[in-house]
Amino acid sequence: MIDARHPQETFSSTVRIVLPNDTNTLGNLMGGNLLNWMDVAAAVSANRHCRRVVVTAAVNNVSFDRPIKLGDVVIIESQVTRAFNSSMEVFMEVFVENATTGQRSRCNEAYYTFVAVDQLGGPIAVPAIKPETEAEQRRFDGALRRRQLRLILAGKLKPEDATELKALFN
Repeated sequence: MIDARHPQETFSSTVRIVLPNDTNTLGNLMGGNLLNWMDVAAAVSANRHCRRVVVTAAVNNVSFDRPIKLGDVVIIESQVTRAFNSSMEVFMEVFVENATTGQRSRCNEAYYTFVAVDQLGGPIAVPAIKPETEAEQRRFDGALRRRQLRLILAGKLKPEDATELKALFN
């Protein structure tokens, strides 16, 4: 296993402005465009963590809390929450900044999963994460439960083998 890294080393911030070509007929950012922007931001964090080529393995727990309007400034902050063998969970928060007032509000969050790959596209080991803050520790601890749920839904893990999920109910 490669040495553990601190989550701050994997932090990424992306800033975009919502242009007319990014919106639907209501003048709101299309969800698919936001998902794309988030995918790129999360990939940067995952790459910074392992310094390898990374591929998106899953898009999990995306929530759209409010519309993002034409002309809004979108800030996507991403950070690796936990690394497993070759996969990494990345947490993202999306903020909207009003271009005239500068007021910033949170409008979205998501977890994406990436896998580090070698030159042939095969999975490769990634460094562990060493959480430093209480929030990082909470996300780190929850990552194993989210991973087990994702694997159950994908048919790759039997529910009875999901020890972390079962512990929630015992």
